[in-house]
Amino acid sequence: MSTSKGVEEFLAAVSGPLGEALLVVTGAGVSLASGLPTFRGTDPGAVWANDVMEKGTLAFFRRAPEESWLWYLQRFERARGARPNEAHLALAEWERWQERHGREFLLVTQNIDTLHEQAGSRALVKVHGSLDQARCTRRNCANGPPSGTVPMASVDFGPLHADPSRETVPRCPLCRSRLRPHVLWFDELYTEHEAYQFERVLHQARKSSLIVFVGTSFSVGVTARISALALKRRIPVFSIDPAGTQPAPHIQVLAERAEVLLPRVVASSLS
Repeated sequence: MSTSKGVEEFLAAVSGPLGEALLVVTGAGVSLASGLPTFRGTDPGAVWANDVMEKGTLAFFRRAPEESWLWYLQRFERARGARPNEAHLALAEWERWQERHGREFLLVTQNIDTLHEQAGSRALVKVHGSLDQARCTRRNCANGPPSGTVPMASVDFGPLHADPSRETVPRCPLCRSRLRPHVLWFDELYTEHEAYQFERVLHQARKSSLIVFVGTSFSVGVTARISALALKRRIPVFSIDPAGTQPAPHIQVLAERAEVLLPRVVASSLS
């Protein structure tokens, strides 16, 4: 649980020498104020409370590709109507401040929404994929892994909506294999696609002098790996989480709302 002293320590750290090489990791909680449900949170729409462990898998896509697509398209539609909140905007401003002062900054998000990009973030890794992209299921197709994607806006979902079936699932324009969402499924590895940039994330974690988690439950592989590296290197780690959950002893938790605390960082520490 954070104290006023903990918040002041955090504000001092981000503008001091510790912040010269910074890694920020965001989870679903950073987009909650934009109206998007979390995965494992206590909010009523939390995806984790429903059927994500079944439907968010490659196995489910192989079994019922039309159901998989329809489930994701429903989620994507809700996310497309969202707008960046004050936390997203503050992180983009923080990145620009770091750049102006010759300091390192990398924002790693577990979110597939496009709110960080809309807010202006550029030093960004979307380690779980992005809702504005699809990709071919055939490896080494130019539109598929290890590096290819297709803009979601170019995919025609009309036949799928009109008559949901395996036959109406969108096909790759190059090889006619099925297209799939460009997301990391629970039964897949970070090395499945180069766009996830997992090695870049680990490299930054190994060289950062300060790591800040925002709105994450620490329940996925990337957060575990980064936390372990931080513990090994004994560098400061903060977690901004209004629930005040303590994920590990070496992580200082700030029980604050990101959309409140992060603008304060910009206004007071980075002015």
